[in-house]
Amino acid sequence: MAKLIIIAAIGKNGELGKDNHLIWPLKGDLKFFKAQTLGHKIVMGYNTYKSLPGILPKREEIVLTHKNLQVEGITVFNDFQELTDYLHSLDEEVFIIGGATIYKLFIDSADTLLLTEISKEEPMADTYFPSFNKNDFTQEILSENEENNISYRHVRYRRK
Repeated sequence: MAKLIIIAAIGKNGELGKDNHLIWPLKGDLKFFKAQTLGHKIVMGYNTYKSLPGILPKREEIVLTHKNLQVEGITVFNDFQELTDYLHSLDEEVFIIGGATIYKLFIDSADTLLLTEISKEEPMADTYFPSFNKNDFTQEILSENEENNISYRHVRYRRK
């Protein structure tokens, strides 16, 4: 079975985005995302797919959607069970990159959460990361950073 890794950048209250955009597009965090996901399969929902600037190089994009999406170079699943059956057939790391609905679907089965924890709040956010029990994970701070007067840290949560 694939090792499922959720990767997300979240605010103090779990904020993920607003109007299908990142709230804090921090260059250092975007580099972290790229370094972690290069060479891997990445799973996302339709809105996340639409928010990307294009096909992400050197990654295999998988989109879970009810829409009739046919794009060369993108693997599309219209059924969550079919996607999980496919993921069970793999023996590799697969990154779950969003959005909120996709995170909710995978939060209980993810082996690892790679979270960028941002020290700010955004009351206008319209998308949030699902709650999870931190006691179910060991926590490792990978780095602490500051950019544009915003402090954030990369934290790896490994399921116990």
